[in-house]
Amino acid sequence: MKDFTHFNDEGRAKMVNVGEKPPTVRTAVAGARVLVNRETFELIRSGGMKKGDVLTVAQVAGVMGAKRTPELIPMCHPILIDGVDLRLRLDEERCSVEITASVSCAGRTGVEMEALTAAATAALTVYDMCKAVQKDMVITDLRLLKKTGGVHGDFTREEQNG
Repeated sequence: MKDFTHFNDEGRAKMVNVGEKPPTVRTAVAGARVLVNRETFELIRSGGMKKGDVLTVAQVAGVMGAKRTPELIPMCHPILIDGVDLRLRLDEERCSVEITASVSCAGRTGVEMEALTAAATAALTVYDMCKAVQKDMVITDLRLLKKTGGVHGDFTREEQNG
């Protein structure tokens, strides 16, 4: 259990104490994908969904998700987020909504979970906005793409086939 920082000596869950760590600039970028059928894709593109502008609503939902991360993930620290940027792009070839969430802060712990939560929340919102016309959408490829800062150093995912 020594490799897992979220367990105490008795093997029980704990929140890691980051009080002694120096604040550093930290960033994280996460991605997700929502696979839809051609009809749903065209409704998203044309703005024809009855619930409204799917991409704009999902973008706002992603920002909200990042801000709520410590309320959803038990061992996450409440942190002062400096910025959240959600980008949603329609991929014609894949017939998908491609989501990228970027989060930054100057703090004692990273923002990977905030970026992942932002991407997941945006993807879930796309599903919610479109479920009236398609029930078999697939949310896939939720992943950390990049992180900087902190004692564990930087990370960049080697994307294979996009």
